[in-house]
Order: sequence, then structure tokens, then C-alpha cells
Amino acid sequence: MIFLYLCTANSDVRMKLIIMTQSTFFVEEDKILTALFEEGLDNLHLYKPLSEPVYSERLLTLLSDDYYKQITVHDHFYLREEYNLRGIHLEAPDEALPYGYRGPVSCTCTSLSQLREAKKKSKYVFLKSIFDSHTNPSDRQSFTKEELAAASRQGLIDRHVYALGGISLENISQMADLGFGGVVVCGDLWHRFNIHHGQDFKDLIAHFVKLQRAVSWK
Repeated sequence: MIFLYLCTANSDVRMKLIIMTQSTFFVEEDKILTALFEEGLDNLHLYKPLSEPVYSERLLTLLSDDYYKQITVHDHFYLREEYNLRGIHLEAPDEALPYGYRGPVSCTCTSLSQLREAKKKSKYVFLKSIFDSHTNPSDRQSFTKEELAAASRQGLIDRHVYALGGISLENISQMADLGFGGVVVCGDLWHRFNIHHGQDFKDLIAHFVKLQRAVSWK
């Protein structure tokens, strides 16, 4: 009954689809990102932890500046102003903003208790980890379905909260039923391309199209 109510209440809402980059750089990355933008990707999170900023700069220069407004950056926040990017993403709700920053902000929450205050300061927030991560074995599922359903009833999970961690084509509909406003996909997409030896990324793009369809439920 809970899920049926949530589906009915959100029946005219299209979930947001965010793609997060691989944490490492690879040769075909700019070509794949360009293809994803051409297929309609409208929010890419550039996530390259522990990397030198020059490599992110190089990747950005290989992309058309037409796509910069569709890129949100983690770390190296000066890139947002330098390349006129969409916004910045904080890895925790209490992480300090860059001095004088006034642009769009999003952040990652790791507990339900963080959501209420984080939403007041962010355009949207990620809730991590919904399922076991496809890319980081140490990121294990943090919530039961019952806990998520209760949070949705309480208004903690809503259209400003996006599900992160182990999100795949197979479980996107569950996230819609729980009232999430969007999903963040990483491993489910990137595991369809071998970054060390691959050149043909048709399967990856085809899967992205399926992800787009999955979030376009009515």
C-alpha cells in the first residue's frame, strides 16, 4: 500500500538521472562523455578523487563548452568558475563551501538524520548507500527498505533526494516507488566498457538509453 500511494502521488514526475564519472581517467573518456551528452545526459558529476586538477582540466578542454552547464564538479571547485560549470558537490553536509561561493550546491548524506538540514542548503542531495556499491566494495547497503519507506512517509525522502549506491536498471523502479526524486548511476553504466582495452562503447551508450527510459516513468 505504501508503494502504491507513492507511485500515485508522483505519477506526473520524471525522475532525474545523474551519471557519475569513473574515479580514474581513461583514454576514451571524452568520446564517451560526448556521446552521452548527445544522447541527452543533462547532469554529469565529475568525480575524480585524489587526482591532480590538471587532468580534470584536460578532460574538460576535450569536451565542447556547450556541455559545461551540464557538469557538476566534486573537488577542485575553482573549475566551476573557470569553465562556467553547473555547480559544485560536497562530499558531506558539513563540508565548507569555497569562500565567497554563491552558485548551485549539492551534497552527499550518509544517514537519514542528515537529510532535513542538508536539503535546506542544497539544490538536491545524494543519499548513500542504498545498495552495495558496484565500484567500491567497502560501500555496503546502509538502509533497509522499511527504513527508506518510513523516511519517505516522513517527508525526508522526496524529489530533492537522489539515490546513490548500487543503482542499476533493475532497481530504479524501486527508487521511484520510494519517492526518490532521482538516481545516481556509476558502476552499472561504466562496467559495460573496459577502460583498459575497450574502444567500442556502443553497449554502454545503449544501456544509458535504457536508463533514461527507466526514469521516464509516468
